[in-house]
Amino acid sequence: MGTQHGAEPRLAGTPKTVGVVWGLLILNTLGSAGAETIVPLPRSLIQMVTMGALVAAFALALALNVRLRIRPSAYVLLLTLLLVPSVISSVYVESGFGALFRCARLALFVGTLWLLTRWWDGGLTFVRHHIRMYFAVLGSVAAGLAISPGAALPDIYGGRLVGALWPLTPPQIGQYAAVIIGLTVLLLLGRRTDRASAAVVIVPSLVLLGLTHTRTATLGLFIGLALAIGSLVLTSAAARRFFTWTVLCAAVAAVAFSSALQAWFLRGQSKENFSNLTGRAKVWDALLAEPRTTAEQVLGMGLGDKSFGGLPIDNSWLAVYQEQGLIGVALVAAIIIVLGGVALLRPPSLQRACAIFLISYCAIASYTEAGLGDASPYLLHLALAASLLAAPAATAPLAMPEAPRRHIPRWARRSEVV
Repeated sequence: MGTQHGAEPRLAGTPKTVGVVWGLLILNTLGSAGAETIVPLPRSLIQMVTMGALVAAFALALALNVRLRIRPSAYVLLLTLLLVPSVISSVYVESGFGALFRCARLALFVGTLWLLTRWWDGGLTFVRHHIRMYFAVLGSVAAGLAISPGAALPDIYGGRLVGALWPLTPPQIGQYAAVIIGLTVLLLLGRRTDRASAAVVIVPSLVLLGLTHTRTATLGLFIGLALAIGSLVLTSAAARRFFTWTVLCAAVAAVAFSSALQAWFLRGQSKENFSNLTGRAKVWDALLAEPRTTAEQVLGMGLGDKSFGGLPIDNSWLAVYQEQGLIGVALVAAIIIVLGGVALLRPPSLQRACAIFLISYCAIASYTEAGLGDASPYLLHLALAASLLAAPAATAPLAMPEAPRRHIPRWARRSEVV
């Protein structure tokens, strides 16, 4: 990400292979469901690749951290506790082998994060890994668009951009684009990258975000950036200038292009369809009306594919309630509250601003996207926020070399006779 300016806290000797582990975790969370690709890929093959990436990430992280040196992390601890209702409900409700397999996947995911906490030092190292890996994913989307525009903009998705080389849905692409745009803007404001490098990331990502017509990602980007930059306004002149110009440009654009923005936002839907969130509200109502036993209310129905009645739930809170019960909802809420509280208590800094952006984005997206209760990109975004909020590792004081003893002649050692 371009030229770095200023000192950046980082553990001495952080291996570059840690970035490979992070990239494998991102590959695992890409999923296996989406649009039809140019070259048909069997779902079993995609699942083998994604699960193999997780196993490789855990093995590599274990090889890097053989002595199991971990740092305390309230975030990863809460994720570990989330495993308890997941496993109990998956066994108790007899959800089948698929639920237990997902529990094992979540356990490996959380175990890898524990191994990586050794290098969580409040620096920007993982931010750069995050941006590079998701930019590479967006590069595959752009390549699919260039190779076959018809496959990348299919009618079945209303002409919205999908992954034509790897099966990615419009909300996924929108999420990846919004997150790296926000992080790159913050790095630019913090003078941790140059304008040319930032433009290489931001401009094509904005184009891809626009082609996805993803409202959640767009709102999450703008609101998250507003909160993050607002946390820097008192200490950064660049943040103040950017915030002022952004507000002015947004006001002018809202007036001049109101009809075009409204058409883009509605995506050709009727107001009735838009009001019930493209049919999501009907699924939510049916899920809440479903009769449940006390055990199912408290522990959930076991980890599944985040669907109800064959339709996607598309809400993190209801998906967690369905699969991990009220205990799971309480733990996920604790994750957001703890991370948000720690971020508010930290002094203003670029790391804090990036964490605020990620936390607020995930909180906003949780209303129309599932993923906060299982291994997903959203948990990786929050893990990145936790790494940014971690206190720098204490370094042992350098041992001072012992001063050489001065030779004293024998005649000088004799006591003075008064």
